[in-house]
Amino acid sequence: MPPASRRLSAASLRHADTIRFVLFEARPAGLTFPQLLRASELTPSQARAGLAHLRDTITERGWPPLIWTKKDGYRFCSDPAELQAYELVVIREKLTEIRRFISAVVAPHAALQPKGRWIRHLHTQFTSVESTLDVIAEYIDT
Repeated sequence: MPPASRRLSAASLRHADTIRFVLFEARPAGLTFPQLLRASELTPSQARAGLAHLRDTITERGWPPLIWTKKDGYRFCSDPAELQAYELVVIREKLTEIRRFISAVVAPHAALQPKGRWIRHLHTQFTSVESTLDVIAEYIDT
């Protein structure tokens, strides 16, 4: 469920509708961010708010998933193979982010406060997330 602040914003809803309309018109091709700005006549911050709102409401509205690739930009996609490839890329990015966060912040914090309840809990939770994403990435590769 989207955060209440984003869900209640009439402006982000209008921007999301504009972006949805522009992307449905461009189908099956996608639009890079600059192309999306030109086609929608939105500012960069309006487009980002609209994209965020669109991602928050896509499922409840029954629209196809919104993906972004370097080659095609933003586009709606229904092809299972393309969706799986996109999901794998995102999972690997998140896995890298989490690993870097653990090694650069959580582990040094744990070394400074080895008996700290908060840091032990945080380390356990992030290690669990890391393991889960790693399993998903390995499963998708097979």
